[in-house]
Amino acid sequence: MKCRIYIAAMAIISLASCSKTLEDRSQAFPVLNPTKTDANAGNWRPILLSTANEFPLAAPSILAGTPNYILELNEIKSYQANLSQQQRQQINFWGAGAVLRWNEIMRTLVAQRNLPPYQNADGTYPFPNANNPLAYPIFPFANPPYAARAYAYLAAAQYDALVAAHFYKAQYLRQAPYKVDATIQPLLPTSDLPVYPSEDAVVMGASVEILKLLFPADIAYIQAKAAEHKVVRIMAGMNTRSDVDAGEALGKAVANKFIARARNDRAGAAAANPAVWAQFETDAVTRGETPWKSLELPARPPMLPLFGKVRAWLIDSAAMVSIRPAAPPSTQSQKFKDELNEVLNFSQNLTREQLRIAHFWADGIGTYTPPGHWNAVACEDFINLGFSEVRWARNLALLNMSLMDAAIQCWDTKYTYFNPRPSQMNPAIKSVTGVPNFPAYTSGHSTFSGAAATVLSYINPSKAAEYDAMAKEASLSRLYGAIHYRSDCEVGLQCGIRVGAFAVTRGRADGAD
Repeated sequence: MKCRIYIAAMAIISLASCSKTLEDRSQAFPVLNPTKTDANAGNWRPILLSTANEFPLAAPSILAGTPNYILELNEIKSYQANLSQQQRQQINFWGAGAVLRWNEIMRTLVAQRNLPPYQNADGTYPFPNANNPLAYPIFPFANPPYAARAYAYLAAAQYDALVAAHFYKAQYLRQAPYKVDATIQPLLPTSDLPVYPSEDAVVMGASVEILKLLFPADIAYIQAKAAEHKVVRIMAGMNTRSDVDAGEALGKAVANKFIARARNDRAGAAAANPAVWAQFETDAVTRGETPWKSLELPARPPMLPLFGKVRAWLIDSAAMVSIRPAAPPSTQSQKFKDELNEVLNFSQNLTREQLRIAHFWADGIGTYTPPGHWNAVACEDFINLGFSEVRWARNLALLNMSLMDAAIQCWDTKYTYFNPRPSQMNPAIKSVTGVPNFPAYTSGHSTFSGAAATVLSYINPSKAAEYDAMAKEASLSRLYGAIHYRSDCEVGLQCGIRVGAFAVTRGRADGAD
């Protein structure tokens, strides 16, 4: 019990530190003021919707000039006559962008739930149960594959919801409240974009439903953030209540299509069972290799061994197999021994700069994981690029679909070859960041980073060289940490680049360029 309390406490400390840093930075984010509105986004290609108007949205039932519309305007005026300092802070907070803020919320939830379960008294390990999420261990364990999937579903649903919203904006052409009544003060940047349905509300509606599915133990927190977000648009004079209600309903309808996909994408079976785990080991031995083994005591089941079978976004099953890399150096080969000795050398002679790099990219328990790290990088850069909400969503969808597909590709490779970690092969090797509980080849960090750098270089080509350098540093950080061999890192990086290219191909054909 003491060990469980210690692990949980360390994760909470890590999350508190991480969240404080995020919140301190996020308060300084400027309000969203796009350089262009992307008014034609209703014609962009959705991800899952068959058409932008797959889910019908009726014309506003409350018409300008009618008594009910006047009541909606008066609600705005009533708020603006009595705004507290806290309400003004909320307006500025959410004014930084709906997509940005819900991405931050997702990262917070991932960090909070990125905590491996402690063992039972008999040495077995419990599994989180989505049907009983509040029982120990709380569902989910937001490990890197789970997190990559979560970020992808959130971003993709937001994007499709905003494409649908833009379609109906162009159809109904409803003016903003401050254009109808000059006594209403817009408290956020204005534009000529129609306001029905509300962009913020459609993002909020989609985000809430996705997050409730993925983090069922945190529904009260999610709903509280949604209630705050919803009223902000009214207080700021940007939308009437009927604009917001329509957006929320449309966002929920779109999200439900993504939820149906999530329930059938095979992620629920990714943990497999002991017979499957044993077969991986048997197959490696049959090939004449040393199989991976858990180095934890008691031995922990491998992390999501069938995640490589999960349904991808950008790559079909046949293509996923076709891009699987060749086998790593045999554990019996001289090349393997050379790479093992290289890891030993790093573990015993690490420079201060290499140690810094290993810790900077570690993204272990209590953090928002390597995919979340790249989301943070993307958001920091997008803030300065003047993107509209719908372009924010499209860009994060491309990034996160590539990160989920990278996780699938990497986990397929890991459990195809079941390659041992360096410290398993030589106990003298000590990691500075802990040893992940799954096979070595290929490096997840490297695969995630190759995909992310490829997609971000497409979105923001002025920083392509910087993204490439970051990806290479993230990849090498696992060698410095004595967690991976050089082959794991180099091949993983190339695999990620190949996966990222699929997202770039999609981006060039979606109508947004």
